[in-house]
Amino acid sequence: MIGCFFVVSCENKMEVLQNFDSTTLGVEEGLNIESYISQSGRMKAKLTAPIMLRYLLDTPKIAFTKSLHVDFYDDTLAIETQLFAKFGEYYESKNEVLLKDSVIVFNRTGDTLWTSELYWDQNKQEFFTDKPVKVKREYNNKYIHSIGIRSDQNLHDITFYKIQPDSYIMVTDSIL
Repeated sequence: MIGCFFVVSCENKMEVLQNFDSTTLGVEEGLNIESYISQSGRMKAKLTAPIMLRYLLDTPKIAFTKSLHVDFYDDTLAIETQLFAKFGEYYESKNEVLLKDSVIVFNRTGDTLWTSELYWDQNKQEFFTDKPVKVKREYNNKYIHSIGIRSDQNLHDITFYKIQPDSYIMVTDSIL
């Protein structure tokens, strides 16, 4: 009877064994994503992306590996700001998004921000980075180059950390 157990064996197809490493455990994949973000019952943003990967193991996160687009809405549901990036990661535990590669943010008045890396704090509704940034303000149509910024997500209130010499800034007269 013991000898019968050694005679019986299992057989796997070669394709199954070769593809075993290609599937990643703990990752959910979504295609043609359209997600709405709300806070306190109010719609705040709409995210669209061609692909989304949700990692369930280790540090829970969501990755947008092929690009993403976000429309931010004001209280009247009009688009106030738009964001584009080629890559993004959302860290669920921090409510924070890391955006990388050709990040562009612009608002409805024409203010535009370009950078290679930007964080979005969803709780504070603000952007920040310590990387080089170029910002065009619509009211004077000039560019500000800086290393690092902090801004509200509508680009109205921007703090520049290290303004570069090739920048042009208009400063209002404090006497008036």
